[in-house]
Amino acid sequence: MAVELPTVAGSFGETPEITYPSPDAPRGLKVVMLEEGTGTVVHAGDEVEVNYHGQIWDGELFDSSYFRGEPTRFPIGVGMVIKGWDQALVGKQVGSRVMIVVPPEKGYGPAGNPRAGIKGDDVLVFVVDILGVNQTAFSTHSIR
Repeated sequence: MAVELPTVAGSFGETPEITYPSPDAPRGLKVVMLEEGTGTVVHAGDEVEVNYHGQIWDGELFDSSYFRGEPTRFPIGVGMVIKGWDQALVGKQVGSRVMIVVPPEKGYGPAGNPRAGIKGDDVLVFVVDILGVNQTAFSTHSIR
């Protein structure tokens, strides 16, 4: 039986709408390229600028930079964000829209994130638009 993943309405730059196929989440990290960009490739250690929309599987929205009206920036691939993001975004290109289904062990772990309303067994779904990348001294491609 094939794993059914959510569908996403909206294009790059638009606030996504996520529709769930069933109340049962798949196991493991799932990364789906919704729109492939043609810009700079993201490397571990780069600072990425993204817009993102985060929901608990078949549940509540817990965070969205689209609704704040301001993208966010952070180092990627170096443990500064959840493991699911580090693994899913490195190697993607600027201009990409990516859906990431994150199991608890690659998200916030058994403790969850109570401030965001995330329990330790919640599967998270993110839609991420990669807006830009800044190479840093810590980028893996800048080490010779």
